[in-house]
Amino acid sequence: MGLRYEDLTPETRRFMLEEIQRDDLAETLYRSPWLTQGGQGDWAEILREAATNGTHDTLAAQLRLRGRIVARAQRRKPNSPQMTWYAIGPHAPDVMACEFNVFYCRGLCRRAIAENIPRLEVYRARVSARPRHESEMKLGLLVEPEVILIDLRSSHGTEPSFGLPPGPNIRQAAWNVFG
Repeated sequence: MGLRYEDLTPETRRFMLEEIQRDDLAETLYRSPWLTQGGQGDWAEILREAATNGTHDTLAAQLRLRGRIVARAQRRKPNSPQMTWYAIGPHAPDVMACEFNVFYCRGLCRRAIAENIPRLEVYRARVSARPRHESEMKLGLLVEPEVILIDLRSSHGTEPSFGLPPGPNIRQAAWNVFG
């Protein structure tokens, strides 16, 4: 998928790792129901490895290894208490690997706070032939890192309240340091 991270520095990675550790210790680290039991057990470690040396793409590649993704999952039928089975598509590892972007954004917020940078600027991290209008409207937006960090920390496995980073299932925007 190739997300572009303009500020993926050693300092940002350090803050990403602290945020992953924070969630892991609090037992709030999002573990997708698409992960097998082994994938659930490996998740924190492969996420840490990607935050240390990799990217979204290397995380997706690790998710494809050793049967870490289930073939089928259950979800509730619309307007019904009944459950139904559905097949997990081949892009599931890419969708799940977008958690890397969430931790990148959290790490960047932490870095901005530590460096007294008052605002971060939203940019498109993924090239899109047909970007959604809602995403286009957010480009160039200046956001307060403290507010976004709180939002991201409280949106485990769901889209954040402020919609940053945006997307249904896939989070594809990021921020760069705006001083």
